[in-house]
Amino acid sequence: MQDRAEETRRAVLQAAAHLFFERGYAATSINDISERSGRTSGAIYFHYTNKEQLALAVVEAHFATWPALVAHHEAAPEPTLRKLVRLSFAVARAFRDDVLVRAGARLWAERRSIAVEMPPPFVDWIATVERMLAQARTEGDLARRVEPSRDAPTLVAAFFGLHTLSDALDDRVLIEDRLTDLWLLLLPGLQAHPAPQALLDEVSGRVTGPGDGRHALTAPSTPGRAAPRPAPA
Repeated sequence: MQDRAEETRRAVLQAAAHLFFERGYAATSINDISERSGRTSGAIYFHYTNKEQLALAVVEAHFATWPALVAHHEAAPEPTLRKLVRLSFAVARAFRDDVLVRAGARLWAERRSIAVEMPPPFVDWIATVERMLAQARTEGDLARRVEPSRDAPTLVAAFFGLHTLSDALDDRVLIEDRLTDLWLLLLPGLQAHPAPQALLDEVSGRVTGPGDGRHALTAPSTPGRAAPRPAPA
């Protein structure tokens, strides 16, 4: 019985995530989610009090994606600055390919129309980047002018600003290419001995982590510049 209840929760959450991402919060109804998930409205209300709580569950699933991904990359046996760059590509792929991540991001952007308190964004990312920059300094890889506590918010802002731009211009299809360009701009100011292309070459093609592509909307990109996705019908 418990397994069946958990299966229902997952099915409803996945259906809600797809619809919230595709249509937005206001244009999605419980009936829509019922039809998409194959579960009755009564079953949905049994697990989620209302649409607001279901939206909150999607946002919380979005936030729950990151701790394991961060831990996976921090545990890797390589210099921390390289770990940070590798992590950024894994996060970028999740924002491109994982429907729970994309739906959570859209719902958070629409939070003012949802009568529920959402978790605060960016705080954990700033702490993670600051911690990794500080470790890179200990390893002797960080430029002396870099101040982790001061510069971590700027790096996080640049990363998520890039996502906003990529989402608007190409539905994140080119996010890895754009992120490569961003690191080529930033790394000369971060590295104690600047060699941005060499670091990116080491990271290229090896940025997967736990859960990457679990809820894929698109297949992983192939090497080279990707072609824009056709407009939806």
